Amino acid sequence: MMNRQDELIDALSSKLEPVKPMRHVNAMALAWVLLSALFVIGATDLAGPLRPGVFDQLVSNPRFLLETLLGAAAITWVGVAAFRAAIPAALTKTFMLTGLILMGLWLAQYVIGLFHPALEPSTLGVRAACYFETMAYALPPTLVAILLARRFYPLQWLKAAMVFGLTAGMMPALYMQLACMYEPAHILAFHILPGLAMVFVGIVVAVIAKPKSTGLEKN
Repeated sequence: MMNRQDELIDALSSKLEPVKPMRHVNAMALAWVLLSALFVIGATDLAGPLRPGVFDQLVSNPRFLLETLLGAAAITWVGVAAFRAAIPAALTKTFMLTGLILMGLWLAQYVIGLFHPALEPSTLGVRAACYFETMAYALPPTLVAILLARRFYPLQWLKAAMVFGLTAGMMPALYMQLACMYEPAHILAFHILPGLAMVFVGIVVAVIAKPKSTGLEKN
C-alpha cells in the first residue's frame, strides 16, 4: 500500500512526457561554426596574406588536402556537440566521442608529420605573431557561443564552455595551416597549442558568465 508521499510522487509524474531536444540546435550550431569561420578567415586575411602557393598545394597534394578537410570536419562536429552539451538530453556519449576521435585523427597528422610531413617544411609565409593571432581570433567566437548557451539550460555548463573554447580555438589553428609557414613542429607549438589553450579560456569565461541554477559545481 502506497503512503502519501508515494501517492504524491505518482500523481506528479503520471502526466510527464520526455523532454525532446531543441530541434534548431544543429542549425544554430552550424550557423555559429560558419559565421565564426568567416570571422577567422576575414581577420586572418586582414592581418596578412596567405602563404604563397597554398591553393596549388591543396590541389596537388592529397595528404595536405586531407589534413585540411579532416580539420574542418572535426571542428564542425565538435562545434555541434558543444551546443548540444548546453541542452539537456541533446548530447550523447557516442556523438561526443565521435567528434573527439575526428579531432584526434586530425591532430595526429601533425605528429606523424614530424617524421613524414605532408609538405616540404618551409618558413615561407611565416607570421611573427601567429601564436597570439590564433588566440585573439578564437576569443570572439568563444564569447559569442557561451553567451548563446546561457539562453538554454546547460546542465553541463562547464563542459559546454570547454568544448566551445576547443572548437573556437581550433578554427584559427586550422586556418593558420594555410596562412602561416608549414612545418609540423611549428604548427603544433604555435597554432595547435594556443588553440587548445582556449579550453582554459572557456573555463574562465564560464565561471564569470555562469547562469543561475546550473550544475556548474558538479562538472
